Amino acid sequence: MTTDQLPLPFAHRPDYAAADLLAAPSNAEALAWLDRTAAWPAGRLALWGAAGCGKTHLLHLWARARRAIILAAAELPAFVLPPGRPIALDEADAADEAALLHLLNSAAEAGWPVLLAARPPPARWPTGLPDLASRLRATTAVQIAPAEDALLRPLLARLLSERQFAVPEPVQAWLLARLPRNPAALVDAAARLDRAGLAAGRAITRALAAEALRDLLTIDEVSATVGGDASSTATPLRYSWSTNGEIA
Repeated sequence: MTTDQLPLPFAHRPDYAAADLLAAPSNAEALAWLDRTAAWPAGRLALWGAAGCGKTHLLHLWARARRAIILAAAELPAFVLPPGRPIALDEADAADEAALLHLLNSAAEAGWPVLLAARPPPARWPTGLPDLASRLRATTAVQIAPAEDALLRPLLARLLSERQFAVPEPVQAWLLARLPRNPAALVDAAARLDRAGLAAGRAITRALAAEALRDLLTIDEVSATVGGDASSTATPLRYSWSTNGEIA
């Protein structure tokens, strides 16, 4: 493969495996609520939090355990109601308002629980339907807090492993010390590194990572790395990591 070849257009699909879910203080409340589905007021629960915090992962795991139907917001208008099983609706704040209201009413009448996931809490979702606004305000909302630093190292390793390409541990440590401290940035970085490695046809080095992630990494670090010796020893990681934490 030459360096001017483009990566093959294979979509990355996370499998949301149970083994990849790691419990931590940031998701402890959400996990506790998901284990008590029968106790959800009005049979509804909403998970909310920033991009990459683990909402969709938890939604998929709950759906598998409950044999629930998993829907994206765009699929809701075509969904046939009433539901015959529990419902897990991702990106629920983007759902058609009338369809969402119909879903909540039908699920309540049929006695099936509904799990919603979105970035903002349901009380902040824009809606022009008073009945829907009332139901959203009455929905128990559980925030998934920002990930602890101790979760970011295994998270990056898992994201890279899912894409089936290897990044040496010293390079991962170098990246973790310089990337923004949030899961969304790591998700973005893993996708960019995947494309950069395929396009270059070689392993990910510090120099290649610095070029691919130029706008994410600290400017001084990028300037010092690009054009430098990619095989040099990585700067020691400035954080100490817990080995018994788990990823949300």
